[in-house]
Amino acid sequence: MYNKGLNIWKSIDWITIGIYMLMVIAGWLSICGASYEFDSPGFFNPAERPGLQLIWIGSAFILVFIILMLDKNFFETFAYLIYGFVFFVLVVTIFIAPNIKGSHSWLVFGPLHIQPAEFAKFSIALAVAKFMNRHDFNLLTFRNFTIVSLLILAPMLCIILQKETGTALVCIAFALMLYREGMSGFILLSGFCATAFFVIVLKFGEEMLGVTPVGQLIVSILILLILFFLVFFLRKDKLVLQIMIYLTVLSIFAGFIASLYIPVNFVWVIAGVIVLISLLLIFFTIKNMVIHYVLIATFAILSLLFLFSIEYVFNDVLESHQQIRIKVTLGLENDPTGAGYNVNQSKIAIGSGGLWGKGFLKGTQTKLKYVPEKDTDFIFCSVGEEFGLWGSLLVLVFFGFLIIRIVYLAERQNFVFGRVYGYSVASIFLFHLMVNVGMVLGITPVIGIPLPFFSYGGSSLWGFTILLFILLRIDAGRKETL
Repeated sequence: MYNKGLNIWKSIDWITIGIYMLMVIAGWLSICGASYEFDSPGFFNPAERPGLQLIWIGSAFILVFIILMLDKNFFETFAYLIYGFVFFVLVVTIFIAPNIKGSHSWLVFGPLHIQPAEFAKFSIALAVAKFMNRHDFNLLTFRNFTIVSLLILAPMLCIILQKETGTALVCIAFALMLYREGMSGFILLSGFCATAFFVIVLKFGEEMLGVTPVGQLIVSILILLILFFLVFFLRKDKLVLQIMIYLTVLSIFAGFIASLYIPVNFVWVIAGVIVLISLLLIFFTIKNMVIHYVLIATFAILSLLFLFSIEYVFNDVLESHQQIRIKVTLGLENDPTGAGYNVNQSKIAIGSGGLWGKGFLKGTQTKLKYVPEKDTDFIFCSVGEEFGLWGSLLVLVFFGFLIIRIVYLAERQNFVFGRVYGYSVASIFLFHLMVNVGMVLGITPVIGIPLPFFSYGGSSLWGFTILLFILLRIDAGRKETL
């Protein structure tokens, strides 16, 4: 029940709603610019994308009203039910969805196309928030961390099976929320290192020093340096550091001596040093009961296993189009008419906009259809072409304000449920922004995820609207009493 005299419209965060409205309007104008053709019948024609997007926007406003009118405890009470329903739909989608551009992720109801993966984000956030809201919850216990991970990874696996890898990768964003709630920094470090190792091995994959692959050598040296760094800053145990130094110097010296007589792959030499140091750390863990050492040793061994599996994963696990996209992004392959076409044309469109842009509806690159997916995944290049550098920066500033405001709302919640959900929302928006803008600029691989509130599509707009306004309803209810 509402507390007497308290009205939802007075307690709602109007600043966030204002930012949301501005971005939805700016997104619609961007879609108008990207979809406009010289013989276009108009922006309000429901047969055209701008007109269809207006219908989606209107229906999104209805969803906003419904969400705000629900009881403050509705989302926590039914979090698992919502999660279960969305998960069921994700599983069904794998088997009944038609093949659309190589993906089985769209449910088709006549002219209506719905992508359930867009709704998985808020359902995961709700389920995780409810589970973590339990009394005396500790994320660091094996049981709790495993359950939270499964809640995130199960829908992610379903989305991958739908051949929608880009959307599935958004689930990685929940790591930022988990870190805020106490997850070990080792996991974030491991994720960052895995990405860096993958890029380095591929970047220098064909370069050799004798029989030593340069990419693998660089990564093995990095793993060794990280080992020293972690041991020094976490424990500063002089005896352990001295033994580590002796092992490293003696092993490398032995490798150089051996290389005078036989070809030596120094990757294996460094790997041997890392294994010896890991065994040393495990010994000191048993002797002195220092848990940090076994964590460092585990990180080192898993890093080595990952290092030697990179080429197999890239060549035998990833599909050919994914391999080409990664190669083009890393500059390993020039494919201006194939996988690199979208990115090259996007860069041309943004560059042609200059400082102030060509003006609304005057973008030639997008109007003449040089940029594919110009009103969906590559909508940001339309902003750059028509409104220039300042227009693009303004969009980024608004996204920055929105994400900072969401973090502020999350921090002022009275319960863990609201805080966890709020940080999940912020993490998802941040991931979409960084990856979408990054792929338009050629910084990240093209994985096909939308720019929130800007990219054309009803599922995307509905998904982000529900995601955001559930948080606003939770925040508005923090002052309500039973």
